[in-house]
Amino acid sequence: MIVDDAPEVRLLMKTRLRVSGRFRIVGEGSDGRQAVELAREHAPSLMLLDVSMPGFDGLQALPQVLEASPDTRVVLFSGFEEQGLADKAQQLGAAAFIEKSAPVETLVERLLELAGRPAGPDGRPPAPEPSVDQGILDEHLERFREVFEEAAIGMATMTLTGRLVRVNRALATLMEAPPEELVGGFYGDLTDGREDLLSETLEDIRRRPVDVAQLEHGLAQASDRRWVRATLAPVRDSGGRALYLFLQVQDVTSERAALEELRRSEERFRLLVEAVEDYAIFMLDPTGHIVSWNAGAQRSKLYSADEIVGQHFRVFYPPEMQERRHPEHELEIALRDGHYEEEGWRVRRDGSRFWANVLITAVFNASGEHIGFAKVTRDTTDRKRLEQEREQAVHALAEANDELGTLNRRLRQAAEDQSEFLAVTAHELRTPIGVLGGSAETLSRHWQELTDDERTDLLDAMGASTGRLRRLLSDLLTASRLQANALEVHTVPVLVRDVLADAVGTVQSTHPGAEVRVEAAPGLAVTGDRDRIAQALENLLSNALRHGAPPVNVTVEPGESTVDLRVSDQGEGVPSAMQGRLFDRFATGLARGGTGLGLFIVRELTRAQGGDARYEPGSPEHPAGAFVISLPRARDLG
Repeated sequence: MIVDDAPEVRLLMKTRLRVSGRFRIVGEGSDGRQAVELAREHAPSLMLLDVSMPGFDGLQALPQVLEASPDTRVVLFSGFEEQGLADKAQQLGAAAFIEKSAPVETLVERLLELAGRPAGPDGRPPAPEPSVDQGILDEHLERFREVFEEAAIGMATMTLTGRLVRVNRALATLMEAPPEELVGGFYGDLTDGREDLLSETLEDIRRRPVDVAQLEHGLAQASDRRWVRATLAPVRDSGGRALYLFLQVQDVTSERAALEELRRSEERFRLLVEAVEDYAIFMLDPTGHIVSWNAGAQRSKLYSADEIVGQHFRVFYPPEMQERRHPEHELEIALRDGHYEEEGWRVRRDGSRFWANVLITAVFNASGEHIGFAKVTRDTTDRKRLEQEREQAVHALAEANDELGTLNRRLRQAAEDQSEFLAVTAHELRTPIGVLGGSAETLSRHWQELTDDERTDLLDAMGASTGRLRRLLSDLLTASRLQANALEVHTVPVLVRDVLADAVGTVQSTHPGAEVRVEAAPGLAVTGDRDRIAQALENLLSNALRHGAPPVNVTVEPGESTVDLRVSDQGEGVPSAMQGRLFDRFATGLARGGTGLGLFIVRELTRAQGGDARYEPGSPEHPAGAFVISLPRARDLG
């Protein structure tokens, strides 16, 4: 019985096991729940069970499968590397753990051994023949393992249900647990009660095209009050289906402590500013004449008691406020409401102004008779100046935070680009190499035993995988050279019709029967590198043939200084949400495969020749829109 969420893997394994003549496939499924039901229904001798599947993965299903069919020998079959996972599988009752990267023939022999039916004459599986390609792949895999293990940040791979599969040393140190204890465990159990939040995040990743998700949480077993930020990035197949998760965990305890200290510092500053106060306290009679004075008032207003007592308090106000009878208005409101308070400019004896907080309170004697007003003036010039400086500082801090945010976004983007590059490269290499190797080996060893349909299917799969690898390597090499400014470009006058013929010929050789229409005036020339222009056009034509609808039209529109090469088709066009990042590295649609490098290469190749590339959105008459390469115009060639 074979349980794997990838139909192509199930096809390959089912075919290979059948042609071995030693196995009978009694059922197949695509997730853990189906595995349990199939085990209960068929009680198979052997079950090949994938680890990472959506909804209910292999690690969750394994105990239930054995409970439903105790005699079934379950072999966990996974694209994850063994580190700690084999031991966890054995603890859960698995008979063996086999990596998907192992040769198909080795897998068959291992399954025969587990079933008690040795493949060799001596009862032991024959040693597999050495493979040069496998050695190269193993070497690159070992380099990736070293980078993964030596990373300073905590890293892990997880199933789609949140179970840890591979853990590096940094993450084990952060969690204060050895890696073997972490492998197979639910990541939510390591948090400070955030299991539900993690489960919601995982469900969101499975259901929507989420590229990156983040959550911050404490650690359940940490000896200190440590706080971490967990970043989850799904690794998807060419159809956009999530295969597994890449996890990064970073200790942000110091960052949070710094933010808290900043908040406390601002609070202390506020209290300090408010504590620096200077008061002038004096009494007025019912008409507003000064009847008492204190030392604080003298320090604030520079009048002595002899100079000021008996005068009207309006002398402390600027002339414009006196003309409006604002002092008298203050007394009227204080008498009506019991008090009056405001802040405004006041005038000292020497004519200088200061900013004051003013509180006027109506005073009554025991019998309720109004006998005057108590006036408290606080010189808040320093506070106002500090507030202004603080506002300036806050503004400067906001600008600095904006700059820091921009830098952080750039750093995050660089990290995401790197992660996405690794994920794209690993996925784009692993699947075609596995299908190519397995199909070739199956055809070589069992050609006579295969049906015509099986041979055709396997050969078609090999052709598709070969083309996929060729495109990936070409795109990666060109993108790398463009990124390093190491791509050689030789610009000369080039006839447009010649370069169009080159591009169309190449595309039609790989897409037999493709309908491509070309309209170009004879003698029209551009300045550029003929091979590179053709390469850019080939990418656009291939995109139109893969993602659009025939026929594909290529038109040439000359301008005074430039020539536009426009490629369009009869498809639905590019969704508006995608248009803004069409030419970015690794930009791919939700339901389309590929590395996301094709249009990036088109734009960078065109810019390297003094031109540019763009997408023109569609119209009701032409919904597909058009991709346009604009190049410098050269003198027409006869």
